[in-house]
Amino acid sequence: MIAKEMYSFREALAKQGVIFCYSGYMTEEVLAGIGKTLRSKLDMEKTDRKVARGIFSLFVEQVQNVIRYSAEKEPDTDDPDYDGKEMRYGLLTVGQNDDRHFVACANLVPKWDVDRLRENLTKIQNLDKEELKALYKQILKGDVPVGSKGAGVGFVDIARRATHGFDFDFIEIDAEYSYFALKAYI
Repeated sequence: MIAKEMYSFREALAKQGVIFCYSGYMTEEVLAGIGKTLRSKLDMEKTDRKVARGIFSLFVEQVQNVIRYSAEKEPDTDDPDYDGKEMRYGLLTVGQNDDRHFVACANLVPKWDVDRLRENLTKIQNLDKEELKALYKQILKGDVPVGSKGAGVGFVDIARRATHGFDFDFIEIDAEYSYFALKAYI
């Protein structure tokens, strides 16, 4: 029964064009390991260098978003002796269909943050190449956005590198959380 379930899962991924899938806790070490494997796979397939760089950049940016922002984390503690180390849970897929490559990540987000994320992503999604470039520069020159654990350019960078755009979606999980997914295409 186990083999049948796993094979069915594998076949479902293959039908969607997925060549790489990871579901679990993500850390910088996991990012480095998956990155090395992904580079090797793209090299073996002789993927165009520009396309391979784009895929890799999208992969890094999306996994970093999971590492920094996923609401599902270990340990999830209020312990005053907590040392600050944590792992955050997410899902990553990389694949190809219809002559386009894609990188998709998904993770839990606090329900109260969905409207802000949706508004921000919709705005970014509707910008052209020059507007994205200008916004990127503007963000880099400004202050770090509230709640950001980086420069605040992650989604803009994804939009700039996603030569065939990106899609995103949310589903409500419970009273506290929603599940967020973003799929970028090259």
